[in-house]
Amino acid sequence: MDHTHAVQLRTATPGDFDWIHELRHRVYAEELGQHPAHPSGRLSDGLDGDNVYLVAARGETRIGFVSLTPPWVGRYALDKYLTREELPVLSEKEPFEIRVLTVEERWRSTTAAPLLMYAALRWVAARGGRDVVAMGRTELLDMYLAAGLRPVGRTVRSGAVSFEVLSGSVAELARTVRERHGRTLERLRAGLDWRVDTEFAPRADGCEHGGAFFSAIGTDFRTLERRHEVVAADVLDAWFPPSPRVRAVLAEDPGWSARTSPPTGAEGLVAEIAAARGLPVDSLVVGAGSSDLIFRAFGRWLTPGSRVLLLDPGYGEYAHVTERVIGCRVDRLRLRPEDGWRLDPARLAAATADGRYDLVVVVNPNNPTGRHTPADALRSVIEASPARTRWWIDEAYLGYVDPTESLAGLASADPRVVVCTSLSKMYALSGMRAAYLVADPATAGELRRWTPPWPVSLPAQLAAVTALRDPGYYAERWARTAELRRGLATGLAELDGFEAVDEGVANYLGVVLPRGGPSAAELVRACRGHGVYLRDLSPMSPSYEGRTVRVAVRDTAENARIVAACRSALEALRARDTAPASAAADRSSR
Repeated sequence: MDHTHAVQLRTATPGDFDWIHELRHRVYAEELGQHPAHPSGRLSDGLDGDNVYLVAARGETRIGFVSLTPPWVGRYALDKYLTREELPVLSEKEPFEIRVLTVEERWRSTTAAPLLMYAALRWVAARGGRDVVAMGRTELLDMYLAAGLRPVGRTVRSGAVSFEVLSGSVAELARTVRERHGRTLERLRAGLDWRVDTEFAPRADGCEHGGAFFSAIGTDFRTLERRHEVVAADVLDAWFPPSPRVRAVLAEDPGWSARTSPPTGAEGLVAEIAAARGLPVDSLVVGAGSSDLIFRAFGRWLTPGSRVLLLDPGYGEYAHVTERVIGCRVDRLRLRPEDGWRLDPARLAAATADGRYDLVVVVNPNNPTGRHTPADALRSVIEASPARTRWWIDEAYLGYVDPTESLAGLASADPRVVVCTSLSKMYALSGMRAAYLVADPATAGELRRWTPPWPVSLPAQLAAVTALRDPGYYAERWARTAELRRGLATGLAELDGFEAVDEGVANYLGVVLPRGGPSAAELVRACRGHGVYLRDLSPMSPSYEGRTVRVAVRDTAENARIVAACRSALEALRARDTAPASAAADRSSR
């Protein structure tokens, strides 16, 4: 596309700030009288340096801008006008603040303002934002209402200008934009030079997962040879192949296993799990991966009136199912980087003591933080919790810690507890899709009644049963994973450009970029140019501040490629950020 005459949307560069301050003075001091005129003809902001500006431009002509204040800044422009008691949404929701939407006079009748608002919404969503607040000029209130924002019942006055305080959930705003303005946006998209570091349009359905590497291979499976050219470190599939015994049983007669219906209820697989884990057969329910079990169980147990507690950051499937699919009221127990992302059992106990929650979800070890909570500590919290609260414990990565740390035994006897675990990741069977959950016999029986026949394919049943019969092979692979993880962490820590490398206990780690530097999305995009696919964690939680990337552990050679790709990407991004202002004004993060 020729971008010469396209409207460009991008993050502000250092070369933009003199114009931003000059335009602010013209509009808010001279035109509106919100602020007194300043001899310099410039109007700066007390949040400058902490907030983010998005800019609309056409060629060399700047059109307008909007300001964003993320919650991790710790203060908002609204703090100048209202206390936190008067505006509790600032403390309770930790929203992103969108403000000072400003457009040059000659462009005010164009789509510049709506496009800047849309770009702001996409930027917030890409940083895990769930709520926004805004100050909308009273005379422009209809524009904000049309976007889906709603007044909170507070009006503030600044100089000669009055503002309505508005708020909205990011999910609802995105839905409003899609339903009311989707066609218009698609039409405008053709004439846009989109340089914001997130996709222009979000997925309208489904939960965002890793697996972007398949875009390089081809989802139509006609170019599978490309799999040798890419490093798939954006998903947590095992770096090692399945047990040799698994490969042998699958190769024995693939034609037969492909064409033959499996045992209806996966009876052999259930019996093998029971024997391997020392569990009652009637406490088990199998499914085609953990997601199958999550959707099936939550759909039976929860309603829009249910209240759920999730860890934050946490595996995105749980928020997707509870919030977007079922519509539950979801609260989050925020894990804190200053605590090393560890779950504090005392905080969890305090949060669940009053029995307000119908369901509490704990992923242990947690994905994506990689932290494990000892089973004894978690068991104590559960046993002391109210009888009405159900606990869902996800142990998909427990093998990387110690299988004896499982709470499956508790789940088989306590009707409040369910343990879910996948055979996909730990046993190198992600493509097969096999998982199981453990519950008391009554709960398990109910879920089995709502399980369709043949829930696990015959190749998957063959592979899973055989894998469970070869524990020695997998124990050695899990131990080797820890060695590879430490080596990868060391290699990444030696690079110039990461603030921290966060190792954890599972088959992945996190790298943190410094504030004020490249975003996680930019690093991920740059690494893809080297055939290396990593996972930007930003959309999962605002706690990541848009600057944390998850890296799956691969084998020695692929880990070396990951380190090399990160090195090259960081060097390129650093060179871009130190370029002269004239060049920086035209840089692209696409």
